[in-house]
Amino acid sequence: MCKNFAAGRLHYTTDYAAAYRDADAIFIGVGTPERADGSADLTYVKIVARQIAETVERDCLVVVKSTVPIGTNDELECLLREALVHDVQVEVASNPEFLAQGTAVRDTLQAARIVIGTESREAEAKMLEIYKPFNLPIVSVSRRSAEMIKYASNDFLALKISYMNDIANLCELVGANVQDVARGMSYDERIGDKFLNAGIGYGGSCFPKDTKALEFLARRFGYELKTVKAAIEVNSRQKLTLYRKAVQRLTCFDGLKVAVLGLTFKAGTDDLREAPSIDNVELLLGQGADICAYDPVGTGNFRKMYPEGRHGCGSIAYAKSPQEALQGANLCFIFTEWQEIKAVTPDAYKTLMRMALVFDGRNIYPLQAMKDAGVEYYSIGR
Repeated sequence: MCKNFAAGRLHYTTDYAAAYRDADAIFIGVGTPERADGSADLTYVKIVARQIAETVERDCLVVVKSTVPIGTNDELECLLREALVHDVQVEVASNPEFLAQGTAVRDTLQAARIVIGTESREAEAKMLEIYKPFNLPIVSVSRRSAEMIKYASNDFLALKISYMNDIANLCELVGANVQDVARGMSYDERIGDKFLNAGIGYGGSCFPKDTKALEFLARRFGYELKTVKAAIEVNSRQKLTLYRKAVQRLTCFDGLKVAVLGLTFKAGTDDLREAPSIDNVELLLGQGADICAYDPVGTGNFRKMYPEGRHGCGSIAYAKSPQEALQGANLCFIFTEWQEIKAVTPDAYKTLMRMALVFDGRNIYPLQAMKDAGVEYYSIGR
């Protein structure tokens, strides 16, 4: 990116009219947040489309990278053509992104595949030309198939996570270890070794939103997408697995100091969207817990929702280190597998906490190591 900028080929502007006016291709990558009913909100995509229609002065290809319901690209093409101010030809292509938060640049330059959806040879040729320098596998399909590939891919990964969490819950009941089970499964090439880690459910900006959007779309067409619907239900329940374990152990949390380690939905991002920590903190505060929370990058965003101080029956404060959060705590919840948290030794819990009682939603520690340190340790599926 720096090399492109130095070569004079990368420019930044907030003037959309100047940016769109004589572009050969315009990429739309705005958000499509979830509505209350689970559908995708296309407001921002449509705003950009109208802006393009009002300002573009030459034939161009509009490329939609945003995750949008199947059929949206067709609708956008109609919207664009109806709203065009100048006598130009505009066509829409689908080019869904497959980026993970924290690794977006790598995922772009070293993608497993590039998916393009077009309805004409001219649009396909232009997309192939754009991506030729990347030297990556290209899947060229229709627009609707490209839109479905994005949802089907994300929802399959969400299914995989929910399946392993379901298996983990059963492992606890029958005395098996889900990590051993996952290791045994991973050698099967048909299954692979990715997304087999059991935990407290998925969060973030993609999986929760995309599973609900596809399930909503299926219902619109009179079809029940049972597998995706089950994944949504499993994930919703899984977020509170640790809380339920703690309730069984302690009954109530009134007046207890609770250390919360990790607030973001995963390590490597400050994103709190659909983070399990939010649901758990809300319940703990309602039960009168005094929370001391730590996250290396997510504290600022979390503080906007829960400012330091009293919240109903409980209170919340923020620590600058895991050790500070653990000092004098009656129990600890681990919600995110940050390296700073993984670096805390089992002995530290025993030394720092008033009661060495730990509920780990990321299975960070070996069971024997925590037992040897004298820590009462609860994890997922073990």
